[in-house]
Amino acid sequence: MSLETVRAAIVATLEGLNIGPVHRYERYAATHSGLLALYTADGVLGGWYVRRVRTVETSPALGRYVEQIEWEIRGYMGLQDAAGTELLFDGEIEDIRDAFRADETLGGAVATTVSEAGAGIQVEDSGPVLFAGVLAHACRLRLITITYI
Repeated sequence: MSLETVRAAIVATLEGLNIGPVHRYERYAATHSGLLALYTADGVLGGWYVRRVRTVETSPALGRYVEQIEWEIRGYMGLQDAAGTELLFDGEIEDIRDAFRADETLGGAVATTVSEAGAGIQVEDSGPVLFAGVLAHACRLRLITITYI
């Protein structure tokens, strides 16, 4: 499978969860307002992007190649302490983990998302940040996809 086929499968899985805008790549803007617009839907700050951060190809046997791609999935949600948004954000993260656990081949786009480094989505970091000048929750998730080429 091609890199873009795998990326599309990851994005489609995320989009199916109704978690706000999901971008195929890390989005940037020249202004805070422009960046916020990319990650806001219906007046609510919350969105995600998917980025490849590493590819490792090995050949454990003659004529067989294994490609492991490490993906970073970053998410943001506007922080409102009184509304307990940290709990809502944690719920979104768990929904994402559940969705990837339920389909470890991403609809056949990869051989598996289970590797020595972990099975499915791994939570690398989660905590408050300033995002485009707005206090927000942020997380960094990791997914490793494996294909045989």
